[in-house]
Amino acid sequence: MDKERALLALAALSQGTRFDTFQLLVRHEPDGLPAGEIARLLAIPQNTMSSHLAVLTRAGLAKAERQSRSIIYRADIAAFSKMTVFMLKDCCGGRAEICAPIITQLTPCCPEKEPIHG
Repeated sequence: MDKERALLALAALSQGTRFDTFQLLVRHEPDGLPAGEIARLLAIPQNTMSSHLAVLTRAGLAKAERQSRSIIYRADIAAFSKMTVFMLKDCCGGRAEICAPIITQLTPCCPEKEPIHG
């Protein structure tokens, strides 16, 4: 990740509908959502949603895959992770105690499932 890619991603997320769209895509990982369903869930006209999805895709925050007649969009979690790491690189000038609260908040939000023993 370089500064230009990070700025492109941050600019894409700085608009309300795109921010909401990215959050929606993250909630629907790993299956993704069809473009029409995203538009319906966010109550956005489909042509407007197409423009927002294109911006997120160009910024590297979303991926599109054609499935039959639908285009399924997914959040690019790896790209978002790279952007986050880029933003936090050399966090606080190497003073880990300052960054500890941020790192704690970045731990997985969903605990791993316990294995089912038969």
